[in-house]
Amino acid sequence: MDTLDLLEAIGSDASLRHATAEELNDLLAEAQASEALTAAVATGDRAHLAAEFGQKGNNTPQVTQTPGHEEEAEEPLEAPAPDDDKSLA
Repeated sequence: MDTLDLLEAIGSDASLRHATAEELNDLLAEAQASEALTAAVATGDRAHLAAEFGQKGNNTPQVTQTPGHEEEAEEPLEAPAPDDDKSLA
């Protein structure tokens, strides 16, 4: 079995999904699992699997994580109209 098949089997079988790392290691040894999968189970670090699958980091620039907004059209500033009804005296 390849790594994806083994991961699918572990995910679909509740007894395997909740098995201890030791139990999974025994199963993986029987199935001749890849070193990356065995290391991922032993350490709990999925980085081993990412390396096996060729996954590269996905570091999104922080500037793209800001909320979007539409820019409003610039309107020229107008001086307030004098109030003709009031006298300044």
